[in-house]
Amino acid sequence: MRGKRFKKTANSFMKNVVILICSQLLIKVLGLIYKLVITNIKGFGDTGLGYYSAGYQIYSLLLTLSSIGIPSVISKLVSERIAIGDTKGAQRIFKVAFRFFTTLGLVLSIGLYFGSDFIASNILNVPDVAYVMKVLSPAIVFVAMSAVFRGYFSGQQNMQPTSVSQTLEQFLNCVLSITFVYACIGKDTYIMAAAGNLSTTFAIVLTFIYLFIYYKKRKLDTSKSIESPEKNKTNKQLLKTILGISIPITVSSLISVISGVIDTATVSNCMQIAYSGIESSKEALEQIAMSATGILSKVDTLVSFPLAINLAFSTALVPAISEALAKKDNETASRRLSFSFFASLIIVLPCAIGFISLAQPILSMIYPTASDGAGVFQIASISMILTALSQTMTGGLYGVNQSKIPAIAAGLGAVIKFILNMILIINPNINIYGASISSFVYQVIVFIICYRVLNSHVNMHIKLKTHIIKPVISAVGMGIIVYMGYNIIHMFLGNTISTLLAICLGAISYVLLILFTKTLSKEDIMMIPYGTKIYSFLVKFKIYKEGKEPLR
Repeated sequence: MRGKRFKKTANSFMKNVVILICSQLLIKVLGLIYKLVITNIKGFGDTGLGYYSAGYQIYSLLLTLSSIGIPSVISKLVSERIAIGDTKGAQRIFKVAFRFFTTLGLVLSIGLYFGSDFIASNILNVPDVAYVMKVLSPAIVFVAMSAVFRGYFSGQQNMQPTSVSQTLEQFLNCVLSITFVYACIGKDTYIMAAAGNLSTTFAIVLTFIYLFIYYKKRKLDTSKSIESPEKNKTNKQLLKTILGISIPITVSSLISVISGVIDTATVSNCMQIAYSGIESSKEALEQIAMSATGILSKVDTLVSFPLAINLAFSTALVPAISEALAKKDNETASRRLSFSFFASLIIVLPCAIGFISLAQPILSMIYPTASDGAGVFQIASISMILTALSQTMTGGLYGVNQSKIPAIAAGLGAVIKFILNMILIINPNINIYGASISSFVYQVIVFIICYRVLNSHVNMHIKLKTHIIKPVISAVGMGIIVYMGYNIIHMFLGNTISTLLAICLGAISYVLLILFTKTLSKEDIMMIPYGTKIYSFLVKFKIYKEGKEPLR
C-alpha cells in the first residue's frame, strides 16, 4: 500500500516538474532569442547589453522585495490548508497577501521611478542607466500581484497558470524587445537599452491580465471547507504568519539578487578605476564598464538554461514537501528531496562540462558580433553546478520550515563576494574575471551551509559512488568526446555546424554513459514520466536486467 501511495504522489510531483521544465525551457529559449537579436543589432553590442542589464539589476532588487519570495510562501501556506480540507483558510491567506503585496509593489514602483537618477549617478556612476530604470518601474506592482496569483495556484498543485503566464510574458517580451530596439536604431545606446526594457513592462501588465481572468474562473471552492484554527485568526495575525515566512525567504532571494547588483555596481566602478590610467575620458571608461557588464549578462543568459530546468525541482519541492510533512509522511518528503538533489546533478553536470569544452565556439555561434568572454563563461559554468544544487536544497529548506538558513548563507557569501570583487576587479590583469571568481566562492559558501542544515532535518541518502562519482565520470567522458569531436568536425565545417554537431554528439554520448554506468536505478527511472515503458525498453535491449536492479 505504501509503495502504491508513493508511486502516485511521485507521479503527481514529477508531472508538476515536467510542466515547469517545459515552461522554463521555452522561456529561456525565447530569452536567448531576443538577447541574441538585440545584442547583434548595430549600435547595441556588449555595451548596450551592459546598460540593459545594469538598470535591470536595480529593478530586480526592488522586485525581490515586493514579490520574489511570495510564490513559495503562498504555495506553502495554501497547500497546508488544502491538505487538511480548509479551503476557506487558503482563500483568506490569498486575499490578505494580495492586498498587502499590491500596496508594497505600488510603493516600490513609485520609489524606483523617482529615485532612478540618484541611483544611476551615485551608485552605478553611469547616469544614463536611469532611463532603463524609469521604464521598468511601473512593472513592479504588477509583478507583485502576479506573484501572489502564482503562489495561490501552485499551492493547489496546479502549475499550469504559472507555466502559461511566464511563457506568455517571455513571448511578448521577446517580440516587443526586438521591435522596440529595431525602432531605435541610430539613437544612443542607452536609449536602445531603455526601449528594450520598456517591452518588459508591457509584457508583465498583459500577463497579469491573463492571471486575473484565470483566477476569476478557477477560484477555490469554499462551500465544503472544514473548520480549522485559521478561522479564529484576524487578518493582522494571518499577515504576521505570511510575513514570518516570507521575510526570511525574501531576504535570501534579496541577497541572491544583491549578488548581481554587487557585480553591476563594483564592475561599473572598479573597471573605471582599473582603466583610469589607460583611458583618460570618462565616456570611454563608462563604455568599458558597460561592455564588461554586458559580458556578465551574456554569460548569465547562457548558464540560466540548465538552472531553469533545475528550478522546476526547487519550485515543485516546496508544496510537495510541505504537503507530505503536513500529513506526517516523512518518508515521501525524504524521497522527493533525495531524488531532486540527484536529478539536479544529473541535469547540470553535463551542461557545465559541455559549456567548458565549447565556451568560445558557443559564444561565437550565438553572438557573432560580440563573442568575448569565454574565460568568464567557463568559470561561471563551474559555479552553475553549485548554484543548481543550492536551488534544490533551498526548496527543501523552505518545505521543512528552515527558510532563514538560505538567507544566512547568502548573506555571508555576499559579504565575501563584495570584498573579493573590490580586490580582484580593480586589478587590470584580472578585471572582469574577478567577478566570476568571487561568484564561485559565494556559491561554495551557500552550498556548504545549506547542505549541512538540510541533511540534519531530512536524510537525503546521498551515496558517494552512485550519486556523485558515476555522474561525474559520465559528464567528464562526454566532455572529452565533445571537445575532440568539435575539433575534428571543425577541420571540415564552419563553427556553427561544428558546434551544433558537437552538442548533439555530447547529448547522445552522455545518455549512453549514464545508462552503461548504471547511474540510474530502477527506482530512479520509475520516477520519470513513462518510466515503466522506458525501463521495459532498457530491459528488452539488455541494458538493464529485470529483477537485478536494486531499489535505493
